[in-house]
Amino acid sequence: MFEGPVQDLIDELGRLPGVGPKSAQRIAFHLLAADPADINRLQEVLQTVKQGVAFCDVCGNVASDTRCRYCSDARRDPTLVCVVEEPKDVLAVERTREFKGRYHVLGGALDPLAGIGPDTLRIRELLARLGGTGPATDETEISEVIIATDPNTEGEATATYLVRLLRDFPGLSVTRLASGLPMGGDLEFADEMTLGRALAGRRAL
Repeated sequence: MFEGPVQDLIDELGRLPGVGPKSAQRIAFHLLAADPADINRLQEVLQTVKQGVAFCDVCGNVASDTRCRYCSDARRDPTLVCVVEEPKDVLAVERTREFKGRYHVLGGALDPLAGIGPDTLRIRELLARLGGTGPATDETEISEVIIATDPNTEGEATATYLVRLLRDFPGLSVTRLASGLPMGGDLEFADEMTLGRALAGRRAL
């Protein structure tokens, strides 16, 4: 344990996701040794993030204006909506360069034990978009919703809940991201669930 502000800084850094005690200590001492100008620049960026970054009125992604870059882009297909849990998942999908539609960020996944229910997530806003009453006037004919929640317990529960809500929309196709074996992986090292989903999701060649 260190004394005073140094330990306070280590404790606060350790609360960040993915930062353990040792990493927090290294970051803290790096900041202590950093040039004051660098520290001031970091403070300004943090302040700007809290004050200047908003969430898109349409999809809930992080944005610097009322709409994010994807909802503002007329070249994106407004009939195709990919539903993700967090803004970071938008970047993951974008890195594939395969998706040309728009997004809907739920803001998390269903987790009753943590107090996260349907009313906590942006599910009502998704239904409004599908019903043609959302903020985007060009989204009155959404034809497919791709559910891209995480393949874990909470993500699967969220996907199942969404499917029950969306399957009665006339003319709407509801799909789920395929899951299976990773490229370059060995079959013998795949767990039962991954291999089972790969078999269930097999396709003709």
